[in-house]
Amino acid sequence: MTSDTPPPLADALAAGTVVLDGGMSNQLEASGHDLSDELWSARLLAERPEAITEAHLAYVQAGADVAITASYQATFEGFARRGIGRAEAARLLRLSVELAREARERARGQGVTRPLWVAASVGPYGAMLADGSEYRGRYGLTVEELERFHRPRMEALAAARPDVFALETVPDADEAAALLRAVRGLGVPAWLSYTIDGDRTRAGQPLADAFALAADVDEVVAVGVNCCAPQDVAAAVGLAATVTGKPVVVYPNSGERWDAEARAWDGRSTFAPRQVRGWRESGARLIGGCCRVGPQAIGAIARALAP
Repeated sequence: MTSDTPPPLADALAAGTVVLDGGMSNQLEASGHDLSDELWSARLLAERPEAITEAHLAYVQAGADVAITASYQATFEGFARRGIGRAEAARLLRLSVELAREARERARGQGVTRPLWVAASVGPYGAMLADGSEYRGRYGLTVEELERFHRPRMEALAAARPDVFALETVPDADEAAALLRAVRGLGVPAWLSYTIDGDRTRAGQPLADAFALAADVDEVVAVGVNCCAPQDVAAAVGLAATVTGKPVVVYPNSGERWDAEARAWDGRSTFAPRQVRGWRESGARLIGGCCRVGPQAIGAIARALAP
């Protein structure tokens, strides 16, 4: 095993806590990039790939152990609307993994020696629609139709050999069922994380039932929540651990609210890095931040979780 090949993530989670990165979009915006279109950060895969590498590197330098790729909103359908053909779209999906791996190599050159993982982001169907429906679910599609949507891009991402899939910001248990079917046979482990409102998915299903879908899926190494309010995390951690018996993944937003119509955030941040110790005590083993949580906060999380 070389220094650039980390141990299996499942082994690391059995041994301790792993720090995730923060929001890709807010870090890109902080660096001066305009993301105000339907492709969001995925647009920079084609136009400014070096900016994505720099964003990954900023989080690793801050203390993140996992770089989540800029493929959340990258889909064949979304790229097609911008005139990007299927072959080029597949290349861009693979590139998202390669850019995160490049950041890992650069971090090694800067003296970072701890294990570093690359997680290939698989966002929900609603992210492709770019209308805020990833916070609602209930798209009117069957589980089979959602599986057919997700599987091709997951195959493209798997071809680039990420360390793990991040099946993330899932608003609906039906979509989770589709993703859990789509991940089978790809040879890449995964974590599954829902976006929630209180004790339910965004689509209104009880979280206990939603978590239970992943309990017996061998590919799934962690289950939890992301892209939610920080105050909803604590109860979800304990529930996910109890229902699945698996390590728990948590990475909430800053606490601000996304206005899909205005395509802007409002409210104030309620995220406090000191909260993460309690999440760890309840079973969380993959801990980080999502939208509006930047490198400074990830550094604070890493320090709070340090032995």
